[in-house]
Amino acid sequence: MKKLATVFATLCFLVLVMGCSVHHTQGAGATPAGVDSQKAQLTDRVQQASQDLTQLMNAPDSEIPEEILAKAECVVVIPDMVKGGFVFGAEHGRGLASCRSNHGWSAPAPVALSGGSWGAQIGVQSADVVLLFMNDHAVQSLLNDQFKMGGEASIAAGPVGRHAQASTDLKLNAQILSYSRTKGLYAGLDLNGAKVSQDMDTTVALYGKSIPFRTILSGQVRTPTEAQPFVASVRKNFHEAAVAAKD
Repeated sequence: MKKLATVFATLCFLVLVMGCSVHHTQGAGATPAGVDSQKAQLTDRVQQASQDLTQLMNAPDSEIPEEILAKAECVVVIPDMVKGGFVFGAEHGRGLASCRSNHGWSAPAPVALSGGSWGAQIGVQSADVVLLFMNDHAVQSLLNDQFKMGGEASIAAGPVGRHAQASTDLKLNAQILSYSRTKGLYAGLDLNGAKVSQDMDTTVALYGKSIPFRTILSGQVRTPTEAQPFVASVRKNFHEAAVAAKD
């Protein structure tokens, strides 16, 4: 009975997540109900994204190497991304992105991550995810509002430790590096095939209107007051890494 209950719960989760993904994909524009919902969650999401980035930077078991941070062009932080599966897998999460620009790190652009996979898998997992975009090709993929990881830009699990080791050189060739802190049981965190797109409901909730991804991430938009903690966390952590990498 317990096994059947687990299977049923997992299938219900998949229906819910896939439903969220379809709704987001179909709704290219913001909806009043979606905007109101995201307004209520916005402060918590900004706070969680800020804390997750700082904690991952300082976690002894998954610390991002300073050399990686110093070279990263963009960062995406997705707190509490949910992933689950029973043969079929699915993932869904909302977060914030920021890129280096001529004016420093840009104002945050709300993002949504959704997708599916196939394989021998069962379970539900919650994870805080950080994606680092390492070169111009990866950045241009992100600026296109929607792209598939592993297809348009290669992705690999990023190396950990205070300094990158020679054995991680192969991973350094990946265009996107992923880091995560897991909060449940699951056989790995594979984001190949997952789609990253602009979260328009949250964009309107944050900025009061629809603003293109490219405009926000190129540094042409001022950071709203409620989003300043996230940008401050990005600037602090990446600046410290850049300084340390030069020493």
